[in-house]
Amino acid sequence: MRRIRLTIAYDGTNYVGWQVQPNGTAIETVLNEALTRLLGEEIQVIGASRTDSGVHADGNIAVFDTESRIPGDKFKFAINEFLPDDIAVIESDEVPLSFHPRKINSVKTYEYRILNRPIRSPKERNYAYFFYYPLDEEKMNRAAQALLGEHDFKSFCSIRTQIEDTVRRIYAVSVTRDGEVLTLRISGSGFLYNMVRIIVGTLVKIGAGIWPEASMKEILEARDRAKAGPRAPAMGLTLKSIVEEKTLAPFVDEANAHWSYQLGQAEIESEKRAYLKIRACDEADYEALLLRLTKQLSRNGALYIYTADETGRLSDGKMAGYFRYQTADSKSFPFDTAQPVFVTHDERKVEEEE
Repeated sequence: MRRIRLTIAYDGTNYVGWQVQPNGTAIETVLNEALTRLLGEEIQVIGASRTDSGVHADGNIAVFDTESRIPGDKFKFAINEFLPDDIAVIESDEVPLSFHPRKINSVKTYEYRILNRPIRSPKERNYAYFFYYPLDEEKMNRAAQALLGEHDFKSFCSIRTQIEDTVRRIYAVSVTRDGEVLTLRISGSGFLYNMVRIIVGTLVKIGAGIWPEASMKEILEARDRAKAGPRAPAMGLTLKSIVEEKTLAPFVDEANAHWSYQLGQAEIESEKRAYLKIRACDEADYEALLLRLTKQLSRNGALYIYTADETGRLSDGKMAGYFRYQTADSKSFPFDTAQPVFVTHDERKVEEEE
């Protein structure tokens, strides 16, 4: 059995989104049918990003398993013969069977286009959000900078989502104008359901002068969907790329108004060890932060996670999810700390061993 990765571009206008739906044709459905016809096997692709109805992509990622002996880099030529004109595989390669597109560290980049002029354009109706009232792109760009870094983006998440962890990290964001078209470009570690479209809806309120520039930061801090702007239409949104982070950052230093911590990941590959120092954290965020960072380091390959908590809330025997914290030798802990150091044990693995 082999696993093949595809990079896919599509015009989402005529589809109900990426994921198979009972009410219409999905991108996933078309790919499954095309690959099944090509290979004579029942194929089910696994996508990295489940884009909504009407959303486009230049670089979504999907994988599938096959017994075929077609070279990985040749699939992009073979499969396109079976796809409609509005879907194309632009790259293909073979990856390890353990590779999962939704379980890798990656940087996702989206673009959202706004046609800002008095009269709509029929040619742009499927690829840009028409907004006739003048927008101040400089004010929108300044407001968008409040999103940079790691934050709880609950205000910008659809209330329909069931996800518990709404923390994401934004690496870059900009709003620029080229004639009559404004483009929001945003890159992050991941995005919540409808997050980019709600950000756009909020920025439009700011750009039109309805809300002040400072409201973006206030909305972010509120963690309340009702405080943010409306969800912008789907047709202006394009998933530009998903780039896998092939190496871990050896050191991470993160801080915002609610928490501050350091991560040491340089020894994960060689020793399966990672280090976490919590410098500060609001009471309401503490449990979620501890579990999120422990899970993150474990997912990155650490079997032993050494933690020091400067807030003094971590104690011997404490549980966070499936992880138990126990007192450890602090001599090799790489961060200065006056607090005791604890090492985690994944109780699921203990149960498996027993």
